[in-house]
Amino acid sequence: MAELATIARPYAEALFKSSGTELAAASVWLDELAAIASNEQLQQYAGNPGVTVDQTFDVIVGVAKNKLSPAAQNFLRAVIDNGRISVLPEIANQFRALKNAQSGSSDATVYSAFALDGAALADLAVVLEKRFARKLNLTVEIELALIGGVRVVVGDEVFDTSVKARLEQMKAALIA
Repeated sequence: MAELATIARPYAEALFKSSGTELAAASVWLDELAAIASNEQLQQYAGNPGVTVDQTFDVIVGVAKNKLSPAAQNFLRAVIDNGRISVLPEIANQFRALKNAQSGSSDATVYSAFALDGAALADLAVVLEKRFARKLNLTVEIELALIGGVRVVVGDEVFDTSVKARLEQMKAALIA
């Protein structure tokens, strides 16, 4: 994976520098392109020697839900021309990291056994931002195995208040 990161870094840094005040917009279309590029069938199609660069570009632009800006099209064209479609998800990750570093925030994934409504998520965000001492961009994923509570992952930090974790702690204490 280090190789992908090495390949993706110059693209992410160049896009970050050229986006200027349009970081939020660039982040949206880059995430969409990364999601499209992560499709295995698209990667096989793009890797086919009988498929031209223009055909690959047209397929990706056609699949995109939102109309791509000229900057997005130019970026996509550069990535395709250099044969780096498979690197787009890593470019998006590194771009997001640069954007977060500039704004002083971090991405956080909240794993919950149940769906969280807007009010509950807002309350949780306040508590987590105080706990981690920075602004967090929360995404929620359902994980039924937690039974109850939440597990929050921010970078390499994990905050686990799930019922499953507590049961495992009790089991370890009883065995010891």
